[in-house]
Amino acid sequence: MQTNIKINEFTVNEPLELFQKSMKPFLKWAGGKSQLIHELKIFIPDSFNKYIEPFLGGGALYFYLNPDHSIISDLNEELVLTYITLKDKVEEVIRELDTYKNEEDFYYSIRALDPNQLSDVTRAARLIYMNKTCYNGLYRVNKKGEFNVPFGKRNGAFLNKGLLRDASDFLQNANIINADYLEVLSRYAQKGDFIFLDPPYYPVGKYSDFKRYTKEFFYHEDHLKLKNEFERLVNLGCYVILTNSNNPQILELYSEYEIIVLNTKRLISRNPKTRDGQDIIVLGNL
Repeated sequence: MQTNIKINEFTVNEPLELFQKSMKPFLKWAGGKSQLIHELKIFIPDSFNKYIEPFLGGGALYFYLNPDHSIISDLNEELVLTYITLKDKVEEVIRELDTYKNEEDFYYSIRALDPNQLSDVTRAARLIYMNKTCYNGLYRVNKKGEFNVPFGKRNGAFLNKGLLRDASDFLQNANIINADYLEVLSRYAQKGDFIFLDPPYYPVGKYSDFKRYTKEFFYHEDHLKLKNEFERLVNLGCYVILTNSNNPQILELYSEYEIIVLNTKRLISRNPKTRDGQDIIVLGNL
């Protein structure tokens, strides 16, 4: 296998600096890219038409860039609704969160609520609250799509009003969509756009599987489709960055492109012994 691979000799933990007018994500998300900002920022094009991020998650790169024109999307309905509601009704979300308590019984009463029976403001507040008070900030659902992470027993305040207001300001110029990444890219991607692809990672390790943070799955065949889409975007003339796990299957898939391997920390992993890992960055037209 002939691959253009560069391996960084340092371990990435947290970004040491942010662009002016940048901010950290208001949610902690499995696979979040805050710890890779140092590397990702190196490959941001000097100019581009619009920014598209179709696997949004915590949106670390989006909040780092603070682009003027962007399309951000995710398949997770609760997550996207939270972004939209925070964008449009941040003060109502804050007022709702002001009534919540960082207590175990209260946590389970909120977790037990059916999101489909709630207002958008309460659904957004519920997700933010659980993200800040559940075990390790993990978002996990069962096959029915029900959130099932236990209480985290964390001390301290869970509500950062300033951060939520900043996030709302940053989201004002974003088009926020709940849709599959292929639908979003097919509809919106054009020559000169900057596209960041951060899919559910290809599994590595003995106990890994293809489960992701929605009730759907992302299998080997889905990674093959993603590779075809990556190639289409490159041929279209887009600037593309893709992240994934350092897995032989992925290295083979993207062997014709430049690949950078990074030593990283899996900050959400339950077992500290499994928190060390390697991510890759794949570059297209950069």
